[in-house]
Amino acid sequence: MSEAAELIAGQLRAQDRDRYLSVLYAPADKRPALFALYAFNAEIASIRDRVSEPLPGEVRLQWWRDVLDTGTEEAAAGHPLATALVKAVHTYALPVAALQNMLDARIFDLYDDPMPTRTDLEGYCGETASAVIQLAAMILDRDAAIAAADLAGHAGCAQAIAGLLRSLPIARARGQCYLPVDLLAAAGTTPAMFNSGEDAPAARRAIEAMVALGREHWTTFQRQTANMPQSVLPAFLPAALAPAYLHAVERQGIKVLTQTPDIAGWRKQWLMFRTASKGL
Repeated sequence: MSEAAELIAGQLRAQDRDRYLSVLYAPADKRPALFALYAFNAEIASIRDRVSEPLPGEVRLQWWRDVLDTGTEEAAAGHPLATALVKAVHTYALPVAALQNMLDARIFDLYDDPMPTRTDLEGYCGETASAVIQLAAMILDRDAAIAAADLAGHAGCAQAIAGLLRSLPIARARGQCYLPVDLLAAAGTTPAMFNSGEDAPAARRAIEAMVALGREHWTTFQRQTANMPQSVLPAFLPAALAPAYLHAVERQGIKVLTQTPDIAGWRKQWLMFRTASKGL
């Protein structure tokens, strides 16, 4: 890989080790584009962490929109990641609209508005994690990726829900709540009550409902994987950790509100290796 690609790979390794490891199972010639896509995702997902208020975050998202709209390396202004992303878009004919939708979805991260419904949550997951899987699959095998679009939707939802549950301590500290209002209402609570932790039994019910939703998407995904081409398997490897993450959340229970659940690094690598070897 080029020096720039090595730099982007190093950034991804620090920001999103799961996706970094998955790239190592992809063909060598596909890795620079995958690193660029995943690093772009990590970059826009972490904007909230690097701004003090929404407006600067929206400015950063707009800069990426302009780069993608222009679609030239000149527009990337010497930014290594932006240059690599533009190259990946051109090389693999990636749909710019999907990347723009990812940027639009990330506006929600900048504010503390409640997630209204389960459908809204699934839409958010679809435009973020699911879109990343689909785009990665297009880099690996465009024709196979088109056939696997529905699989990417369910796998991405399971992966994103697990990630949102694991990031509860960070979201609550900000005053954010990604759990849908209708799901919280069914559990007997509200976003404000959930974030305050004042009704632990209701919060536990809401967490259990989210875990169940994540598992529902994963189960649906697994039912449809029999005919999935092996060429796109590396795109789904990060999502293959979702069941283990959901189990860790469930095991931790109400403590997930203040402590981020995780699984051992060796186990993540083993699960990814097993999946890459045997399939989903």
